[in-house]
Amino acid sequence: GFGILGSAVVALIVLAAFKSAIISDVSYVDYCWRIVLGCGAIPGIAALYFRLTIPETPRYTMDVEHDVNKATSDVANYLQKTDTTDENDGPGNHVGVPKASWSDFTSYFGKWKNGKVLLGTSMSWFALDIAFYGIGLNNGIILSAIGYADTHDADYNLRAYNSLKNMALGNIIITIMGTVPGYWVTVAFVDKWGRKPIQIMGFVVLTVIFIVMGAAFNPLKEHSIPAFIVLFTLLQVF
Repeated sequence: GFGILGSAVVALIVLAAFKSAIISDVSYVDYCWRIVLGCGAIPGIAALYFRLTIPETPRYTMDVEHDVNKATSDVANYLQKTDTTDENDGPGNHVGVPKASWSDFTSYFGKWKNGKVLLGTSMSWFALDIAFYGIGLNNGIILSAIGYADTHDADYNLRAYNSLKNMALGNIIITIMGTVPGYWVTVAFVDKWGRKPIQIMGFVVLTVIFIVMGAAFNPLKEHSIPAFIVLFTLLQVF
């Protein structure tokens, strides 16, 4: 949630920095999106650094490296809050655990009691990705469709700048009102309400809101932009 908010803030800052350049020559927008995209790599690089330097988990050491001694040592070191590496560590005790095969996979998930869990989880995620990313990646298009990002400046360059600025502001508003609260409500209540109830509730509410917004898109757009914004924000919450 904070990442989505950060991306909109970065876009607004970059646009503000290039305002005079864009107004004089709209092709400077090209620099803006390249800078915004490049800034998005910074958190990824930081995460990659920490991932490459963090000790492997005992589960990985056991299941992948099959090193029982190292896994045991890692657990003991972690519990003692000491370094997970020891210069006196030997080559380790590697055990010959057989690797899982496709036949293991099919025999396990071929049973309905196991397969339905995998199917339900993966298809729920698939359906959510279509809705969430389909909407989230096209916020600018939706804001334009409802007229929020449109401007009527006579100068083409100024119109382009103001349109992009409004899109960035609109994304910030939507994220602050919908996406971030939605994430943190779940963080606060997921253990009390349960993961299944929260997921089912989210899907039910999203289904209802999508049907309403799809069926009434043109009337909402023509007669009640505030109602559209409220419904769209609720989409982000749920």
